[in-house]
Amino acid sequence: MPLPLGRLLFFSGVVTSGSCTLIYYLIQKAFSKASYYQLALEQLHSHPEALEALGPPLHIHYLHLSDKYNFVDIADAQLKIPVSGSKSEGHLYVSSSRDAPFQRWHLQEVFLKLKDGQQIPVFKHSGNSGHEVKEE
Repeated sequence: MPLPLGRLLFFSGVVTSGSCTLIYYLIQKAFSKASYYQLALEQLHSHPEALEALGPPLHIHYLHLSDKYNFVDIADAQLKIPVSGSKSEGHLYVSSSRDAPFQRWHLQEVFLKLKDGQQIPVFKHSGNSGHEVKEE
């Protein structure tokens, strides 16, 4: 027995909305598990000045997937991660690279830009050996 056109459109809309929501969630999950994302958050969690500026507790929010700053390709990753705390909010800007596909990601720079315009350098690659880093 065929469904009336109205019901068919309704069910198609529900399936499409659910699929889009699921895809958005899976993309967010993939970003949050990526090593360039995790390395940046580790740097933020170990930086007392940045944590003090944001205030406890620290909240990491979903990326704005439509933001043109967020970019990942085979060799480079650039993210703008929204963060907030009890005192302030802002974005954690992350720049990371790797030498070749399937190689390990290396942070190049991480800095926190607060809503009031203040910038706090969290991490900058030292350039000495490729593995050494300088915390600022």
